[in-house]
Amino acid sequence: MKQKHHHVQKKQGGIITMPFIFANEICEKLAVVGFGTNMISYLTSQLHLPMTKAANTLTNFGGTSAMTSLIGAFIADSFAGRFWTITIASIIYQIGMISLTLSAVLPNLRPPPCKNDEICEEADSGQLAILYVSLLLTALGSGGIRPCVVSFGADQFDENDPEQKTTTWKFFNWYYFCMGASILVATTVIVYVQDNVGWGWGLGIPTAAMFISIIAFIFGYPLYRKVDPAGSPFTRLLQVCMAAYRKRNVPMVSDHKMLYQNEDLDAAISVGGKLVHTKSMKFLDKAAIVTEDDNLKAPNPWKLSTVHRVEELKSLIRMGPIWAAGILLITAAAQQNTFSLQQAKSMDRHLTKHFQIPAASMSVFTQTSMLSTIVFYDRLFVPLTRKFTGLERGISFLTRMGIGFFISLLATFAAGFIEMRRKHAASAYGLIEHPQATIPISVFWLMPQYCLHGIAEAFMSIGHLEFFYDQAPESMRSTATALFWLSISAGSYTSTLLVTLVHKFTAGQNGSNWLPDNNLNKGKLEYFYWLITVMQLVNLIYYMLCAKFYTLKPVQVHQAVDERENKDEIELTDHV
Repeated sequence: MKQKHHHVQKKQGGIITMPFIFANEICEKLAVVGFGTNMISYLTSQLHLPMTKAANTLTNFGGTSAMTSLIGAFIADSFAGRFWTITIASIIYQIGMISLTLSAVLPNLRPPPCKNDEICEEADSGQLAILYVSLLLTALGSGGIRPCVVSFGADQFDENDPEQKTTTWKFFNWYYFCMGASILVATTVIVYVQDNVGWGWGLGIPTAAMFISIIAFIFGYPLYRKVDPAGSPFTRLLQVCMAAYRKRNVPMVSDHKMLYQNEDLDAAISVGGKLVHTKSMKFLDKAAIVTEDDNLKAPNPWKLSTVHRVEELKSLIRMGPIWAAGILLITAAAQQNTFSLQQAKSMDRHLTKHFQIPAASMSVFTQTSMLSTIVFYDRLFVPLTRKFTGLERGISFLTRMGIGFFISLLATFAAGFIEMRRKHAASAYGLIEHPQATIPISVFWLMPQYCLHGIAEAFMSIGHLEFFYDQAPESMRSTATALFWLSISAGSYTSTLLVTLVHKFTAGQNGSNWLPDNNLNKGKLEYFYWLITVMQLVNLIYYMLCAKFYTLKPVQVHQAVDERENKDEIELTDHV
C-alpha cells in the first residue's frame, strides 16, 4: 500500500536550513546564558538577597523553565507545529528580558546601593514582583523554545533517506557545539560587561541578541521542512489507558497478530514507520483486542486502540527509568552557578596585575572542555570505536550516557578536595572570619571540577537528547525532547530541596552550618559535594541496571515510494 506523505514537505529541509537554525540557536543561547549565568551575582549584589535564597530562586526558576517545556511540547505536537511554537515563545521570552533589563536600568526598580559597612537593604515586595514576573515570562518562553528547536532541527533530515539518516545523530553533536560556543561568549564577554560596565548593558546586549535570533529564525521560513502536528499525543495515551482498563477482564488473544491494526488510522502518526508489537506490559495489549462490541469501520478510540498506539505508550513507559537517572547529574551540575561561583568570588582571579576573571566566567572552562570533547568525540572517538563496534555512531547512546554519569561523579568527588584546599589557604592567612576578603589561592584550582562537568555534559546530555529523539514515537518528539528538559527541571528542584534540607539539618547551636548564608569559609561545602558524589554513585549503579534491561524501540520503516523505485518494502530496524 502506498504511503502518502502529504503532510511533510519533503523538498524542503536539509543542510541548507542549518545556518538559520544554528544562527537562531547561537543568538538565543547568547541571550539565555548571558541572562542567567551571572544572575546569582545580580540577585546578591543588586537586589541584596541572602545567598541561599538567591540560589534557590535561580534553581526554582531553572526548574520552572524546564517544566514549562511540557506545555510547549503539547502545543507544538497537538496543533501549532514546532515553527510557530518557537516563534511565539521567543517573543514572550523577549518581553521578559526587556522587563528585567528595565528593572536593572531604572533606579526605582531596585534597592539603593550598599554604603560602607551598613546592612544592605533587601529588595522590597514590589521590586521582587517585577523580578518574578520577568523570570516567569522567560520561563514560559523557554518552555516553547527548548523542546521544539532540537526536534525542529532534526526534522530537517529525512530518516527514511539513507543519505540523510546518519546526519541526524551528527546534528545533535553540532547543535550542542554551536550552543556551547555561544555559551562560551556569554560567560566571558557578557559576564565581563555585567561586572565591569553595568547591568543595564549586561542585560541589554542579551536582549538585543534575542531579537536577532527571532529575525534569523523567521527569515528561513521558506526553506524549512515542516512536519504538521498529528493531534494531542496525551489524548492518545489516555485513550489507550482507558481502552485497556475497560477490557481488563477480556481474555488475552493467543497470537499478537490478532490485535487491532489500522494503517490508515495511524498514517498521520507513523510516517517514518509503524511500531511493532513487543511482549512487555501485556496488560496494555488488551486495548487492542477486538470484541463484538467494536465497530471496525469507525472504531471508538476510547474503547479500541491500534497496536501502534499501544506501543507508543509502552515506549514512553520504558523510557521512564532512563529519564529518571539523568536527574542527579543536573543536580550536581547546578552547583556550578551557585556554590562553585561563590568559591570563585573568594579566590584570586587575577590574570594580570590589573585584570581579573569575573567569577561567573569560570564556567568558560566547562564550555571549553565540552566543546573540545564534542570535537574529539565526533572526529576521533566515533571513527575509532566504529571499527570495533560496527555501529555508525561508534557507541550506543546508552553507553555514551553511562560514561557521562561516571565523569560527573568524578567532578563532585574532586570538588570536595578542592574546597578543602581553599579553606586551608583561608585558615593559613587568617581569613576564615573575613568572607569578603580575597584568599591568596588561584581560582584555577577550580578548573578540574569545571572541566569534568563539561566533559560529562558532552557525553551524557547529548546522549540523553539522542536517546529521547530516537526512542520516542515520531509523533511525540517535541514531547520527548520536553522530557529532557523536564529532567533538568527535576534536577534543579532536587538541588533546591537538597540545599534546603542540608542547610536545615546541619545547622548547629553555635551557628555552624555546612552551607552558611554569609561566610562560606566557615561551612562544610566539601561534605555537601561528597554527599552528591555518594548519591551519584548509587544513581550510576541504578542506571547500569536500567540500561542492561532496556528494550530498544522496534520499528517497521516504510521506505518512501518515490525514493525506492515505487517498491513497497518494509525493513525492521532497532535504532541502536
